[in-house]
Amino acid sequence: MSTHRLTDLLDASARRFPDKIAVSVPGGRQITYAELARVADRLRDRLVALGVGPGDRVGFRLHKSIDSVVSLFGIMKAGAAYVPVDAEGPAPRGAYILNDCQVKVVIAEQELAPALVAELQQLGAAPHVLALNPAAPDPIGAVLDELDAAGPAPPVQTPEIRPDDIAYILYTSGSTGLPKGVVLSHRNAASFIDWVSDTFAPRDDDVFSSHAPFHFDLSILDIYVAVKHGARLVLIGEALGKDPTRLAPAIAAEGISIWYSTPSILSLLADYGRLNRQDCSALRIVFFAGEVFPIPRFRTIRGLWPQPRFVNLYGPTETNVCTYYEVPTDDSWMTFETFPIGGMCVPNEGKVIDEHGQTVPDGTPGELVVSGPNVMQGYWNLPEQNARAFLADSDGRKWYRTGDVVIEQAGGAYKYLSRRDRMVKRRGYRVELGEIEVGLLKHPDVREGAVVAVPDAESGVRIAAFVSCPPDRRLTIIALKSFCAQNLPPYMIPDTFSVVDALPRTSTDKTDYQALKTRV
Repeated sequence: MSTHRLTDLLDASARRFPDKIAVSVPGGRQITYAELARVADRLRDRLVALGVGPGDRVGFRLHKSIDSVVSLFGIMKAGAAYVPVDAEGPAPRGAYILNDCQVKVVIAEQELAPALVAELQQLGAAPHVLALNPAAPDPIGAVLDELDAAGPAPPVQTPEIRPDDIAYILYTSGSTGLPKGVVLSHRNAASFIDWVSDTFAPRDDDVFSSHAPFHFDLSILDIYVAVKHGARLVLIGEALGKDPTRLAPAIAAEGISIWYSTPSILSLLADYGRLNRQDCSALRIVFFAGEVFPIPRFRTIRGLWPQPRFVNLYGPTETNVCTYYEVPTDDSWMTFETFPIGGMCVPNEGKVIDEHGQTVPDGTPGELVVSGPNVMQGYWNLPEQNARAFLADSDGRKWYRTGDVVIEQAGGAYKYLSRRDRMVKRRGYRVELGEIEVGLLKHPDVREGAVVAVPDAESGVRIAAFVSCPPDRRLTIIALKSFCAQNLPPYMIPDTFSVVDALPRTSTDKTDYQALKTRV
């Protein structure tokens, strides 16, 4: 089944599999497809009674829960777009996001609501707030019951939702220091969901992990591909998701068959999850995305999980996923420096351009631009950034500028080199910071590596490297300098090295480069 309305995915599965478990929490609540659709309809009715209609935005600040899944479907069933903010993040940032896109209603946990409301009031915003008590057996049901007791919300039909209507807005870090909203339509999401379905053939007996927070674009595959196929979605909360000693047994106990996370989480599982003691034989597919997967780290997880297919998915939030590379079942990948990001996800198209917007010859580095149904509508209320983000052909076709420097290899597959904005000039040479990171990650005792550049009055730029190692194989600064001298040209060797227990991570499990710059 192909649809351009995300809400149709739930309704169809509720008809086909009414009594099947749709969403579950390890050791906690679960909900069937019929009940999920019913409660989402109740929330839709209440939101409409509060004045929410097509084209509006509704925010939520909830820890990952069945209520957050109900919320996003209920919001879309009202014809609105959902705007998730990080429940673990600071209230001022969440308030900025919700005020920026002018949400009409906010759904938040009781403990998180007061600080958020106070910040919104300082910004002059006063959306209606639905405060949930997460300790209640059915938090969102309890709130709806309380509101209905004062005056039932009249049942309504889901309004007509057109393919290009906004489904959700995900906020990412902006170059100005303020978050920017990536506007994605039902068509944008549905195109990606259909591609996953056509390429990997999920089944109704699959069990999907939901490791990514809902404000992170990795969550789109987890939620909607699972719901489309009537599979079960296992919600992995923030604390469990970062504790490999508990996460590995949960993967085994829940019988997860399709996993999706950043490589750093897989590395933690390999190092500390004692996977050799866990029966993870249900795993069929392991997707990874969001950052480079060091080959030595991948070798470890592949040795522990030899049976599933491993697939590298690539794409910024603005395109969801636009390319993919499936790791071969033989050992040919072991000679790679890094995994390719692969070929385009049809029907999207890509090309590599120079600084003038002209297509470069195969094998020449350039910026990857993408066109097709996966590509966002634009940034929320940022016309100047939208003008810079897109390149228009002579025929008016728009291409999104990813900012990623790649090489197109034989057969149309792409190899990622670095970010366009992570290129610095040092001693007259153009230096890709990502290339230095790849060099560091070749060391067998480097678990994670990151490189930042900061201005320097004498040399123009100073390069600092940060690495983490296994506790029993901690490297010295001298050993790191010696290794770099043997593997990198002199102008690429970092000025300073720091060995840390772990690299700082953002709320979406990516390396926090801004935090590292404060340590230089």
